[in-house]
This record gives sequence, structure tokens and C-alpha cells, in this order.
Amino acid sequence: MVKSREWSRKTREEVITLHRKGNGYKKIAKMLNLPRETIGSIIRKFKAKGNGYKKIAKMLNIPRETIGSIIRKFKAKGTVETLPGRGRKKMLTSTAVRYLKRRVEKSPRVTAEELRKDLSDVGTEVSAQTIRRTLRNEGLHARSPRRTPLLSPKNKKSRLQYAKSHVDKPQKFWDSVLWTDETKLELIGPMDQRYVWRRKNKAYEEKNTLPAVKHGGGSIMLWGCFASAGTGKLQRVQGTMNSLQYQEILDDNVMQSVTNLRLGRRWTFQQDNDPKHTSKSTRAWLQIKGWNILEWPSQSPDLNPIENLWWDLKKAVAVRKPKNVTELEAFAHDEWAKIPVDRCKTLVSSYASRLKAVITVKGCCTKIECHLGVE
Repeated sequence: MVKSREWSRKTREEVITLHRKGNGYKKIAKMLNLPRETIGSIIRKFKAKGNGYKKIAKMLNIPRETIGSIIRKFKAKGTVETLPGRGRKKMLTSTAVRYLKRRVEKSPRVTAEELRKDLSDVGTEVSAQTIRRTLRNEGLHARSPRRTPLLSPKNKKSRLQYAKSHVDKPQKFWDSVLWTDETKLELIGPMDQRYVWRRKNKAYEEKNTLPAVKHGGGSIMLWGCFASAGTGKLQRVQGTMNSLQYQEILDDNVMQSVTNLRLGRRWTFQQDNDPKHTSKSTRAWLQIKGWNILEWPSQSPDLNPIENLWWDLKKAVAVRKPKNVTELEAFAHDEWAKIPVDRCKTLVSSYASRLKAVITVKGCCTKIECHLGVE
């Protein structure tokens, strides 16, 4: 219990003033050296019938005004804990927030400044920074858009039709497909790290810069193939590839890869719709070969699992930091051969999920494609 001489240091008027200034019981109790147990005792005695403010004050030797403020708060709020304040009034009403959300979801490229002007036209004056903060609180963040192929309505329709007609194919069919494609490897390319940790005004220190070399510092074009059983042949394309060179590459590598990967007789050849692949001479050449060709929708790198292997290859080669084109090619062959069979098998076994993703988005670009980017 608090002794009466302790209360003599604080006059009754001071206690009332502290309460009127918004001080909760914890703060007043601390200032007056009032233990929490005493607060509990006040509430218990108040709940007991026949105990008024004056009687409780006399029993506990505490000023009646303090007893009254504690009990009145308990009666009004159901607690004597310090409740959070209302805080500053929000600049934007819930209606304005809903408008901002609808606007950016409909037009993701709209800027915060444009949104500020829209609100200003209807009498709501806020800063662009307030709008950005509000949208972030709603889970909407400004981010760089992902690069994806430009899909025409015809492309979307073709992609959707392909996905629907192949989604029910058995896994055995996909395991017998030889996936092929070309890619470009650069000495200094997009796989290099683009972010550095640095201090202010240190942007141009050599360790914080990325050297820019004209024409990328050298690059090579590669043709490769793989199947569920592992990676197949990888060959460098000399110069600019035309239909004739493409046919020569296929002649040198495809059947050898089919044999090495044990795809059997009923295997399927996959290629995209690059003009060199679909030219009149290439179609005639493929017809003579008698290979079973997988129909392919245009603008569909997300449907070719070899794109994932190109991504793996570029990361692995970049880590080895080739100094010239010769090393670049040698490292590429080394890393291609190191790609685990399990990685290839997983990519092919999950192919049905790619088709389902295309169906879900009605032929539009999928998340897989956005992740890989567009070469």
C-alpha cells in the first residue's frame, strides 16, 4: 500500500491534471509509484457491492480523484489498460483507396503523378509519395515489367489450341521427344550481376562498375538438344545460320543424339518456327528424313523446356568467367555435359503443367516465360 507521506509530494490538483492530459493509469501509477497490484485491488473492491469512491480511497489511502478516474475508465472501456490513440487522420478516404486500386489494376503503367492529378481533379490533394505509400500498404508495388514475346490474337489462339490438344498426351510420349533450340552466349552478357553494394558517391569506383564492351565483347551461337534421358549434342553455329547450315547441323547431330539417348524408333523431333526451320528447303529435307515433327505454336519459348537448360548453362559458364570466345565455347561444352539427367527428367515430366498454365491464361504468356525472359 502507498503510504500517506508519499502522496504528500503530489497535490490533488496535480493528480487531476495528469489524468486530464491523457495520462493512462500505468503512467500515473509509475509517476506516483503506484504498483499494478493496487490497480487490481481498486477494481476488485469496486466490483464488491457497497464500495464507493470515497470508501475505496480511504481503504487504500489513495486520493479519491485517482480512484474515480480508474473506475470510470473501467466502466467505459471494460479495461484499465492504456488504449492506443486514434492517431493522425488518414489523408485518403477508403473510397479514394478503392479508386487507386481499381485504377492501377486496370492500367498498371499509370504513374503516381497521374494518380495524384486524378485525385486533385475531384478535390483530394495529396502528394505522389502518399499515393505510393498507400498502394504499397495495399500490396501493390512498382516493379520493372518482365520482358515477354509480343503475342497477337492469332498467336494466343494457336498456343491455346496446342496446349489443349496435347495436355492429355501420356508421359511416355514426352519422354521420347528430342527438344532442340539455338541460343547466344556472350562473354559479357545478361547473366552478369547488375547490382552492387556501395556507398554514396562511390558509383564510379572500379569495383562498383560493370565494364561495357562494344558488341558484347564477343559471343557465340549454339545449337543444342536434350531429352528426358539427358543432354544431347551441342554444336557451335559458325557465322549467320541459314537453312542449309541448319540442315547440316541436324544431319550431324540429331540421329547421334537419338541413339545416345536411346529414344527408340517412335521418337519425335521438336523445333520452333524460326524461318530457317520452316523454310521450303528445310521442310522438304525433313520430309525426306521421315522424322515425326511436333507441331509448334509461334512465340512460345515457355513451352520448350530447353530454355531452362539454356538458363542453367549461361549461369554455369558465367561463374567460370571465360576470357575469350575460345574459352567461352569450351566452358559451354563442359557445363552442358555436366547437366544432371535428373534435371532433364524433371523438366520433361512436368511438361503437362506448362500446358495447363497456358490453358489457364488462355494462351497468354506464362510465369515460366516471364522468369526466363526473351532472348
